[in-house]
Amino acid sequence: MSKSVKDYVAAAKAVVDTISVPAAQKMMAGGALLLDVRGAKEVEKTGKAVGAVNIPRGMLEFRADASMPTYLDVLQKDRPIITYCASGGRATLSAERLIEMGYGPVYSMGSLQDWTDAGGDVEAVDA
Repeated sequence: MSKSVKDYVAAAKAVVDTISVPAAQKMMAGGALLLDVRGAKEVEKTGKAVGAVNIPRGMLEFRADASMPTYLDVLQKDRPIITYCASGGRATLSAERLIEMGYGPVYSMGSLQDWTDAGGDVEAVDA
């Protein structure tokens, strides 16, 4: 039987804890990484949460694997990571993948809209 995106996201939600924006901000103050997994065009259009690092979902594994030349050392296996995207689905899938790759703790914050609704600031990103 084939699986749908809903199936994959539901399975990931069983593994990934979702946290609130205030909890994410508190964790960031303690050194956690806020990770925006939206595509570059999305980020250019809407900006990103202040302090977030953008790694598009399609490049996540390549940036998170220390054996790859594309690895980004901002990703550390023992550094808490909080993911977000446009609606929460990619954030949850990304968090699950990072957990599978040995990262932890990893959480999903949901969406950029959740961030702004809670009063989080957004910064512009140049092309």
